[in-house]
This record gives sequence, structure tokens and C-alpha cells, in this order.
Amino acid sequence: MSSWEKAAAREGGFTIGVIYIISDSLGETAEYVARAAASQFDGGELDIRRVPFVTEAEHLEEVMNEAAQEGGIVVFTLVLPELKKRLLELATERGITAVDLLGPLIDAFARATGREPRQEPGLIRRLDEDYFRKMEAIEFAVKYDNGKDPRGLCHADLVLIGVSRTSKTPVCMYLAHKRLRAANLALVPEVPLPEELLTLPAEKIIGLTIDAEKLYQIRQERLKTLGLPGEAGYANRSRIEEELAYAREVMAKLGCPVIDVTNKAVEETADKILQIYYRREGYGK
Repeated sequence: MSSWEKAAAREGGFTIGVIYIISDSLGETAEYVARAAASQFDGGELDIRRVPFVTEAEHLEEVMNEAAQEGGIVVFTLVLPELKKRLLELATERGITAVDLLGPLIDAFARATGREPRQEPGLIRRLDEDYFRKMEAIEFAVKYDNGKDPRGLCHADLVLIGVSRTSKTPVCMYLAHKRLRAANLALVPEVPLPEELLTLPAEKIIGLTIDAEKLYQIRQERLKTLGLPGEAGYANRSRIEEELAYAREVMAKLGCPVIDVTNKAVEETADKILQIYYRREGYGK
């Protein structure tokens, strides 16, 4: 008597039995789909036994033998043709119901695109990992924007420094989408530099500078947007010259690379930073 029949006998009705999830990766996709399908049927608890990272025929035979003894259903996401072929052979020999979740869709994609599938296990997991690294980098950029918490400087892949309105924040966000944890710090003559910045290696810091006239125009526009008078000290020419001189002094002291962002788009600045970073890491972009 199968697990399905035993459950029905116990409960006096239909109950979902044992489902074996066989995958050459984690098997999360197959488990999710199996649970979604089972949710359409009333009954008892669903017994899911996930068997991940199946890459050898011997392992496959052990699992299929157990599934046959339990009278369970096998749901699989195998992309390696030889493993999938062997599983289907074992299922036929042992009278096991086996459901291929990926195969039909991969075949459909192949027909539609005219291209052959990569047949490489675990690709979606790598895509997920890439996505989460990107999200982590974005959260990092937000958390450590504009020197909110200097402790974050020590954990950053890159630290951008420069006076206000040198595109530090948007550049950090752009870098975050490239999976780099970037923090930034505004340089203000009256504010002491955090100790964390002074202990960083010079190659981890990028200085951003800008033409004084261009910065004057940017800050004037910023004040208009905020509804503030244009003669505020923030947009005063002498003040701007003072800040830029101080920033040059700090960057020279730290010995960090410096990029002039005058008339540069955020993407251009970020690309230059990425070139510096990847040269430092010793591999291509």
C-alpha cells in the first residue's frame, strides 16, 4: 500500500503523501511548485523530502529505491541529460510517478530561441546570490551615505570623499548596482576627519573634485530648489574656493586617486572609479 493509500485509510479520505524533491541544485524551486500544487487539495500534512545536489547516478538510484518503498511521487529539476534520463528509467522500472518540472519549459525555450541550453546546474542560485549581493550593497550605500556612521568606512569596498554636490551619493548608488559597497563622506573644513578614514589604505579611497565655477552654479540651483536665497554661504564663491582648497589638501594628505567630476555624468565618474577598483583588485571589469 502506498503512502497515499495508507494516509487515505487513516483519515477516511484523500491525503497528500510523500513527495521526493530531487535536484542537482538546492531543490527550492521544485519544493515551492510541489507545495503550490498540493495546496489545491484538501487533506493532511504534506511530507516533502528534499534531496539536493544529486550529481551521480548511484545517489539517484538510492533515492529512487527509497521512493519506491514509500510509494511516493518524485518531482525533479535536473538539467544534466544523463541524470534525467537515468531517473526516468528508474521511475519506469519501479512504477514511480515522476514529474519533470524544468525539462518541458527548457525544451520550449530552446525551440523558441533556436539556441541550446547551457545544461549547467545551480545557475538560478547564482543569479539569486548576485541579486542579494546587489541589494546588500544598496542598503550599505544608504546606511553609510554622507558619513552618517563613520564605522561603515572600514567595511566599504570604496569610500568616496569630496565637498558637497560632487555627486558622491548617486555615484555610490551606481556602484552598489555593480555590487560594490561604497560609502561616502563630505569634506567640510570645520568638521574633523573621522579616525576611520585616516586608517584606510589610500587605494580604498577615491577623491572627487570639481571646477569652482561649475560647483557655484550647481549650488545656486540647489538653493533655488530649496527656496533659499542665492547669497547663502553654501553658494558663496569664496566659501566654495575654501572648501575645494581644503578638499585638495585632504586628498593629497591621504594620497588617494582623485577624479574631476566637472561636466561628467554619474555613469562616467562611476566607470572611472570601477577602472581604478578593478585594476587594484587585479582583474578585468
